[in-house]
Amino acid sequence: MTRIALASDETTVLTEELAAALREAGHEVELHGPPAGGDEEWVDASAAAARAVAEGRCERAVVCCWSGTGASIAANKVAGARAALCVDAETARMARRYNHANVLALSLRITSPAMGREILEAFLAEPDGAEAFDLRNVERLRRMEAEPPPA
Repeated sequence: MTRIALASDETTVLTEELAAALREAGHEVELHGPPAGGDEEWVDASAAAARAVAEGRCERAVVCCWSGTGASIAANKVAGARAALCVDAETARMARRYNHANVLALSLRITSPAMGREILEAFLAEPDGAEAFDLRNVERLRRMEAEPPPA
């Protein structure tokens, strides 16, 4: 069983479906934001879920907001998080394979519960890519993250 963080700035049919799908698959779910009963907005909820991954408390995270963009941006501000905004299962697979994404960002506006399950399943099932191309580029991302910002 793995621990997966789920964050959103509101509780919706999609967030309920994602939590149910994770639990049905045997995962322990760590909720952030309104799904956890709090009132955090997308920045804080998404960053908290990303920190759970970066700190090793969760294997992966799913972050949601109306467009998915803000949740992705907030998660990507956390060192060690690699969030990918995905609108279909193939994009989720590619984000895992080529980018070793560990945070899935979804739009509450355009993602149906059925599509959310499909994207989530693809994101969780796809392993990190192990080809030299994948490893070389992910290592470059790690080095970029460690570099100080330009003056």
